[in-house]
Amino acid sequence: MANEKRKNLTPTKQEYYQLEKKHETKRPVLQNCLKAFFIGGIICSIGQAIQLFYIYFFDFTEQTAGNPTVATMIFISMLLTGFGVYDRIAQFGGAGSAVPVTGFGNAVISAAIEHRTEGFVLGVGSNMFKLAGSVILFGTFSAFVVALIKTIFIQWGGF
Repeated sequence: MANEKRKNLTPTKQEYYQLEKKHETKRPVLQNCLKAFFIGGIICSIGQAIQLFYIYFFDFTEQTAGNPTVATMIFISMLLTGFGVYDRIAQFGGAGSAVPVTGFGNAVISAAIEHRTEGFVLGVGSNMFKLAGSVILFGTFSAFVVALIKTIFIQWGGF
Protein backbone atom coordinates (compact mmCIF):
# COMPACT_ATOMS: atom_id res chain seq x y z
CA MET A 1 0.00 0.00 0.00
CA ALA A 2 2.82 2.43 0.85
CA ASN A 3 4.58 1.63 -2.45
CA GLU A 4 1.35 2.33 -4.36
CA LYS A 5 1.09 5.75 -2.71
CA ARG A 6 4.71 6.52 -3.59
CA LYS A 7 4.12 5.57 -7.24
CA ASN A 8 1.33 8.14 -7.42
CA LEU A 9 3.64 10.95 -6.31
CA THR A 10 4.92 13.53 -8.73
CA PRO A 11 8.55 13.16 -9.87
CA THR A 12 9.58 16.07 -7.66
CA LYS A 13 7.95 14.49 -4.60
CA GLN A 14 9.54 11.12 -5.41
CA GLU A 15 12.94 12.79 -5.68
CA TYR A 16 12.36 14.53 -2.36
CA TYR A 17 11.31 11.21 -0.78
CA GLN A 18 14.55 9.58 -1.95
CA LEU A 19 16.59 12.51 -0.59
CA GLU A 20 14.73 12.26 2.72
CA LYS A 21 15.42 8.53 2.98
CA LYS A 22 19.10 9.12 2.23
CA HIS A 23 19.52 11.66 5.04
CA GLU A 24 17.23 10.03 7.58
CA THR A 25 18.91 9.32 10.90
CA LYS A 26 19.14 5.62 11.62
CA ARG A 27 17.92 4.80 15.09
CA PRO A 28 19.94 2.36 17.20
CA VAL A 29 16.92 0.25 18.16
CA LEU A 30 18.84 -2.64 19.71
CA GLN A 31 21.05 -0.29 21.72
CA ASN A 32 18.00 1.65 22.96
CA CYS A 33 16.26 -1.59 23.95
CA LEU A 34 19.31 -2.74 25.90
CA LYS A 35 19.56 0.61 27.69
CA ALA A 36 15.85 0.51 28.58
CA PHE A 37 16.16 -3.07 29.82
CA PHE A 38 19.23 -2.17 31.91
CA ILE A 39 17.70 0.96 33.51
CA GLY A 40 14.31 -0.69 34.07
CA GLY A 41 16.06 -3.67 35.66
CA ILE A 42 18.03 -1.44 38.00
CA ILE A 43 14.88 0.44 39.03
CA CYS A 44 13.04 -2.82 39.67
CA SER A 45 16.01 -4.20 41.64
CA ILE A 46 15.97 -1.11 43.83
CA GLY A 47 12.23 -1.60 44.33
CA GLN A 48 12.81 -5.22 45.31
CA ALA A 49 15.50 -4.16 47.79
CA ILE A 50 13.12 -1.62 49.34
CA GLN A 51 10.41 -4.27 49.60
CA LEU A 52 12.81 -6.66 51.33
CA PHE A 53 13.81 -3.83 53.68
CA TYR A 54 10.16 -3.38 54.70
CA ILE A 55 9.69 -7.13 55.10
CA TYR A 56 12.75 -7.73 57.29
CA PHE A 57 12.90 -4.55 59.35
CA PHE A 58 9.22 -3.66 59.76
CA ASP A 59 7.65 -7.15 59.84
CA PHE A 60 5.52 -6.64 56.74
CA THR A 61 4.39 -9.62 54.70
CA GLU A 62 5.05 -9.77 50.96
CA GLN A 63 1.51 -8.60 50.30
CA THR A 64 1.51 -5.73 52.79
CA ALA A 65 4.98 -4.47 51.83
CA GLY A 66 3.80 -3.58 48.33
CA ASN A 67 2.04 -0.30 49.17
CA PRO A 68 4.87 1.31 51.17
CA THR A 69 7.35 0.11 48.52
CA VAL A 70 5.41 1.83 45.74
CA ALA A 71 5.06 5.00 47.82
CA THR A 72 8.80 5.00 48.55
CA MET A 73 9.70 4.48 44.90
CA ILE A 74 7.41 7.34 43.83
CA PHE A 75 8.90 9.58 46.53
CA ILE A 76 12.46 8.75 45.46
CA SER A 77 11.67 9.44 41.80
CA MET A 78 10.05 12.76 42.71
CA LEU A 79 13.06 13.72 44.80
CA LEU A 80 15.46 12.78 42.01
CA THR A 81 13.34 14.71 39.50
CA GLY A 82 13.46 17.78 41.71
CA PHE A 83 17.26 17.60 41.78
CA GLY A 84 17.43 17.01 38.01
CA VAL A 85 18.94 13.53 38.31
CA TYR A 86 15.94 11.53 37.07
CA ASP A 87 15.85 13.49 33.82
CA ARG A 88 19.38 12.33 33.00
CA ILE A 89 18.47 8.75 33.90
CA ALA A 90 15.37 8.98 31.69
CA GLN A 91 17.34 10.44 28.80
CA PHE A 92 19.75 7.51 28.94
CA GLY A 93 17.25 4.73 29.69
CA GLY A 94 14.21 5.91 27.73
CA ALA A 95 11.19 3.70 28.32
CA GLY A 96 13.11 1.75 30.96
CA SER A 97 12.62 4.69 33.31
CA ALA A 98 9.11 5.59 32.17
CA VAL A 99 7.39 2.23 32.48
CA PRO A 100 7.96 1.49 36.21
CA VAL A 101 5.98 3.40 38.82
CA THR A 102 8.86 5.86 39.06
CA GLY A 103 7.82 7.23 35.67
CA PHE A 104 4.45 8.13 37.21
CA GLY A 105 6.15 10.06 39.99
CA ASN A 106 8.37 11.80 37.47
CA ALA A 107 5.36 12.82 35.35
CA VAL A 108 3.50 14.29 38.33
CA ILE A 109 6.38 16.29 39.77
CA SER A 110 7.67 17.48 36.37
CA ALA A 111 4.35 19.17 35.64
CA ALA A 112 4.33 20.69 39.13
CA ILE A 113 7.87 22.06 38.72
CA GLU A 114 7.12 23.40 35.24
CA HIS A 115 4.06 25.39 36.37
CA ARG A 116 5.23 26.57 39.80
CA THR A 117 5.66 30.16 38.57
CA GLU A 118 1.88 30.37 37.99
CA GLY A 119 1.18 29.90 41.70
CA PHE A 120 0.36 26.98 43.93
CA VAL A 121 -3.34 26.65 43.12
CA LEU A 122 -3.64 27.63 39.45
CA GLY A 123 -0.14 26.54 38.50
CA VAL A 124 0.96 23.54 40.52
CA GLY A 125 -2.44 22.31 41.69
CA SER A 126 -4.25 22.46 38.37
CA ASN A 127 -1.42 21.29 36.12
CA MET A 128 0.13 18.62 38.32
CA PHE A 129 -2.33 15.91 37.38
CA LYS A 130 -2.81 16.68 33.68
CA LEU A 131 -0.68 13.75 32.57
CA ALA A 132 -1.02 11.65 35.69
CA GLY A 133 -4.77 12.24 35.93
CA SER A 134 -5.50 9.81 33.13
CA VAL A 135 -3.34 7.18 34.86
CA ILE A 136 -5.26 7.67 38.09
CA LEU A 137 -8.62 7.65 36.29
CA PHE A 138 -8.03 4.50 34.26
CA GLY A 139 -6.30 2.76 37.15
CA THR A 140 -9.27 3.43 39.42
CA PHE A 141 -11.77 2.45 36.74
CA SER A 142 -9.96 -0.79 35.88
CA ALA A 143 -9.72 -1.66 39.60
CA PHE A 144 -13.50 -1.14 39.86
CA VAL A 145 -14.15 -3.38 36.84
CA VAL A 146 -11.89 -6.14 38.20
CA ALA A 147 -13.57 -5.93 41.62
CA LEU A 148 -16.99 -6.07 39.97
CA ILE A 149 -16.04 -9.14 37.92
CA LYS A 150 -14.58 -10.80 41.01
CA THR A 151 -17.73 -10.06 42.98
CA ILE A 152 -19.96 -11.46 40.25
CA PHE A 153 -17.98 -14.68 39.83
CA ILE A 154 -17.01 -15.39 43.43
CA GLN A 155 -19.81 -13.94 45.56
CA TRP A 156 -22.81 -14.49 43.30
CA GLY A 157 -21.55 -17.33 41.15
CA GLY A 158 -20.64 -19.67 43.95
CA PHE A 159 -17.19 -20.44 42.48
